[in-house]
Amino acid sequence: MLASHRVSETTPFRAAERTGDPVIRLRDVTKTYGTGAAKAQVLRGVSFDVKPGEFVALVGQSGSGKSTLLNMIGGLDQPDSGEVEVLGVDTLRANDARRSRLRNESIGFVFQAFNLLDHLNVLQNVTLPAAFTKHGDDPTERGMEALRRVGLSDFSKRKPGELSGGQKQRVAIARALFGTPKLLLCDEPTGSLDSQTGEEVINFFRELNAKDGVTLVIVTHERRVSSVAKRVIAMKDGLLVETTDEALGSIGGGPV
Repeated sequence: MLASHRVSETTPFRAAERTGDPVIRLRDVTKTYGTGAAKAQVLRGVSFDVKPGEFVALVGQSGSGKSTLLNMIGGLDQPDSGEVEVLGVDTLRANDARRSRLRNESIGFVFQAFNLLDHLNVLQNVTLPAAFTKHGDDPTERGMEALRRVGLSDFSKRKPGELSGGQKQRVAIARALFGTPKLLLCDEPTGSLDSQTGEEVINFFRELNAKDGVTLVIVTHERRVSSVAKRVIAMKDGLLVETTDEALGSIGGGPV
């Protein structure tokens, strides 16, 4: 069992956060997909902690299990066995409503594909999480503040089809920041961007971590991302491996 500081179903999430407690705590997490000859074990007993304010890059070749692991942390998927605790919540024992509330109120997600709705304008895409949460303040003002943080307040009325790839990713980041998350989970956030735009996004993540104290976990193949992280966790064949330069090279050479 994990530490006994789990909270009840009625306790606000932020009450579960104590100074020094890990934001993420994984113990012996396993996951298998498929059956019979198509059965594949993607995670083989993964254990690690992430402390508040860490900037972690999760690296490895395609199929190593890193995206699956990120989905476990975000409550988008469940392991076959093991223990997953995020922001003081035992996500395996929490019900669906509890996990949804955790995602909506305390975790931000950024994906390579942007996941914007083309029929909504930029501001509407950013404020979309308001439909699933209960906040007393005006979602429009919070949405505009999120857009200001990523330098796109003048683009609030545009549709996604009118934006560049870098602008779309910044809109996706603004949406992730809409709920002022404590934890930001990113899956290949620079994978679709050119070098200059990717550097701008990376610098924004660094600033967000350094100035706002947001805990970042980023799945990436790119050394330009992993090189600025405070900590690198390398995966191979569903297991964690050493995170020294030699171990990163053994994963496959080139960009990780």
